[in-house]
Amino acid sequence: MKGNQPHGAVLITGTSTGIGRAAALHLDQLGYQVFATVRKEGDAKSLRSQASERLTPLIMDVTNHDSINRVQETVKQTVGSAGLTGLVNNAGVGFTSPLEFAPLDELRWLFEVNSFGMLAVTQKFLPLLRLAHGRIVNISSTASVIVAPFHGPYSSSKLALNGLSDALRRELRPLGVHVSVIIYGSVKTPIWDKAGDVSDRIIQNYPPHAWSLYGANYRKLRDAFRKMGRTGISTEKAVRPLVHALTAPRPKTYYFVGPDALLYNFLTKLLYGRLQDWVTMRFLGLSDKIKVAA
Repeated sequence: MKGNQPHGAVLITGTSTGIGRAAALHLDQLGYQVFATVRKEGDAKSLRSQASERLTPLIMDVTNHDSINRVQETVKQTVGSAGLTGLVNNAGVGFTSPLEFAPLDELRWLFEVNSFGMLAVTQKFLPLLRLAHGRIVNISSTASVIVAPFHGPYSSSKLALNGLSDALRRELRPLGVHVSVIIYGSVKTPIWDKAGDVSDRIIQNYPPHAWSLYGANYRKLRDAFRKMGRTGISTEKAVRPLVHALTAPRPKTYYFVGPDALLYNFLTKLLYGRLQDWVTMRFLGLSDKIKVAA
């Protein structure tokens, strides 16, 4: 039957692993009709094996408009006039690189997934969200709060997501659709390894002098990020603010999740300019001065 779920219907992108998968399974347990997008059939089968019949895995690439259109038509036919209670834009990718050598095609791909993909999905599903006076939850990162060296590609894409979210929230407020942004700190998910693999693929073709310029600090940053990935909060804890954003009578505009997210948010209010630069470099254990051979 269409639109008969007691808690409504929610679409979540990027549910193969991590926060997206945990959110899809948790909302399914709460009684929501969950549409969970993945890119591979194997991930769809894995989700089906752990969820109730309410959860519907769907193959979708947020950078492919035909793919988005097919999923939108499926969701529309299923929910009918009840519309969509929530949209969680979670799909994301990342890599680290010195900006001097970052391939622009790779940077465009990053923005296509993290920024333009979010907006493309939102545009397509807004008519269904308006029907239900639903909620949009966009997943961001502390990388958009304090930008670390070599994190420019990922940070800039999330800064763009934050800006788009602010504009959407103000545009949609009169129409009864609320937009929240969740700023996650370190969470124990496979994204750390995935981003590392993408980074390794990209940097392997850099010229030798790239490493005489940036190698020492870049290696220290990668080590720091590996530690963050091991010490982050669990996905179970990460899902709680997401549920609040979808269900609370007065959801927050921004959620800062995790001890590091709260710390970074505080530091941005306390520090600025070169002082923030100095503290960021010291916190990550990076050198302020590097001798480069002539």
